[in-house]
Amino acid sequence: MSHRINLPVGITMGDAAGIGPEIILKCFAAGLPYPAVVYGDLGTLQRHATALSIDIPIVAIADASECPERGIGVLNRWQALPVIPYGTIHAEAGRGSYEYLCHAIDDAMAGKIRAIVTAPLHKDAMLAGGIDAPGHTEILAERTGTSDFAMMLSNPELRVILVTIHVPITAVSPLLSIDKELRTIRLAHQACLHAGIQQPRVAVAGLNPHAGENGRFGNEEALFIEPAIAAARAEGIDASGPWPGDTIFMRARKGEFDIVVAQYHDQGLIPVKYLGVEQGVNTTVGLPFIRTSVDHGTAFDIAGQGIADPTSLRVAFDTALQMTVD
Repeated sequence: MSHRINLPVGITMGDAAGIGPEIILKCFAAGLPYPAVVYGDLGTLQRHATALSIDIPIVAIADASECPERGIGVLNRWQALPVIPYGTIHAEAGRGSYEYLCHAIDDAMAGKIRAIVTAPLHKDAMLAGGIDAPGHTEILAERTGTSDFAMMLSNPELRVILVTIHVPITAVSPLLSIDKELRTIRLAHQACLHAGIQQPRVAVAGLNPHAGENGRFGNEEALFIEPAIAAARAEGIDASGPWPGDTIFMRARKGEFDIVVAQYHDQGLIPVKYLGVEQGVNTTVGLPFIRTSVDHGTAFDIAGQGIADPTSLRVAFDTALQMTVD
């Protein structure tokens, strides 16, 4: 990724009705350590800046290479938004968040930006705008043609990667396979190497209570997880498990493991978010470029009040910088 080091970071605005515009403006106002452009709506950002009494030049630019030395350069190849009411599901806001993301992805694929940092989007708003997508991760994977990818959530105490992402709990077991487990373990190992961990210790959680307890509570561990761990170890990856889900995160937090492979969304994300979303970062592992994101949603309940905390976005920005330096 070092070939991108002199390029600006691309920040996507997310849903205009949420806190995305506010936290982006607060990060710029506080001072970012590296040049960045925003993929979003010029008028929305200008209106938010006025409401927040943030006096920063916000200008439209046609290409990421036009990133201004001072102020915010805004890229938008889609239509301008109307005034969007705070905290509401709005079709144009939803469609806009998708279009800004796609624009950033295309620029990242074209080598125009160093990394992508995303503010939150709202799935119902996207659906209202004609886009039926589970979330950022799946859009990124589909548009880049990436088949081996995973969602990783991290904070200073814990790092977790998911085997399955945005699916019903009833669909988790049918989706598991030795190949899927092994690919996720490999991505976990890769993510730790990117983070500067030279000899990653990958812990794999079981799906069932007590990691199945020798088949007493389920056989997914024996059928899929154990063979995948054995295969990973044969490749030289320090993988272990399957470990019971009720203790594995505590052990990782205490330093026994560098990353936990969780079998489904809530198994992995509850422990990370319980520790606080302020320092949390969402990373899509396996893409041809670095993408990080905040560890929270659009927060419609506080949008427009000027009280949104930009810390997670700043941490995501800093993480993207760290991951793009060899």
